[in-house]
Amino acid sequence: MFGKKTLFLRKILLMKVGIIQISCTQSVEANKEKLAAQIAKAAEGGAQLVVMQELHNSLYFCQTEDVSLFDLAEPIPGPSTEFYGAIAHRHDIVLVSSLFERRAPGLYHNTAVVFERNGRIAGKYRKMHIPDDPAYYEKFYFTPGDLGFHPIPTSVGVLGVQVCWDQWYPEGARLMALQGAELLIYPTAIGYESTDTPEEQQRQREAWTSVQRGHAVSNGLPVIAVNRTGHEPDPSGQTHGIQFWGSSFVCGPQGEMLFQAPADEECVAVIDVDMQRSENVRRWWPFLRDRRIEEFGDLQKRFLINN
Repeated sequence: MFGKKTLFLRKILLMKVGIIQISCTQSVEANKEKLAAQIAKAAEGGAQLVVMQELHNSLYFCQTEDVSLFDLAEPIPGPSTEFYGAIAHRHDIVLVSSLFERRAPGLYHNTAVVFERNGRIAGKYRKMHIPDDPAYYEKFYFTPGDLGFHPIPTSVGVLGVQVCWDQWYPEGARLMALQGAELLIYPTAIGYESTDTPEEQQRQREAWTSVQRGHAVSNGLPVIAVNRTGHEPDPSGQTHGIQFWGSSFVCGPQGEMLFQAPADEECVAVIDVDMQRSENVRRWWPFLRDRRIEEFGDLQKRFLINN
């Protein structure tokens, strides 16, 4: 598939992280070619790790329930993994993608795939938390993930990759951290409902940012969240579609904002992430040391009142 390239595990002190926030069209091929150009731009800027948004090959198709849209799904490995693997190999980068996986007839997942610098698949993560809300009918399309919360080792670091709705849950972030993740990464597709007031829209966007910065703080790890931008209409006409709020960001292990993209513009950026800060922050704030793990058994229950 790809030419041989020797990979060396290198302890990176200053990681150059590329993020790609774009608007998508109905053309899968056009989206892929656009992403290829943007990845090249990030690589030219020195990126060692590049992260793309959730379900970047197509429009966000979960606004409606339509059986014909299962045709967008692909096996893994498959055509898209060949395409993005070749790009990772060409630019000597680790690349985080987000694909609609066809595992078997009638069995589909929302799956993040990580490619090594030699173009091969380093690992994958199947989205665990699946929403079912107006304009986000993901339970119709995706089976909840069954690979668990396990970080993916790569030549540039150990990546704790999850997907979108997972970012609201502290448990997944903690489990990634406890298994040695050095970065928490969330490909995302989230936006505004047009009938919400501007004040409510702002509260939602700030909550999205705050909860992930909280994961950074409580685990002492940098966080990378990459969202899409632009307006995507509702094919059914029942809503006014989704205005994706962009605002992709990278923050450090104390939640300090290192970079945030605009809400309404496409963006390619390369951000320096100090990979030594996590060690220092965890010494100052030893949250892992002080966890009362013997008292956490009830977290495995759905609810604790009137069980």
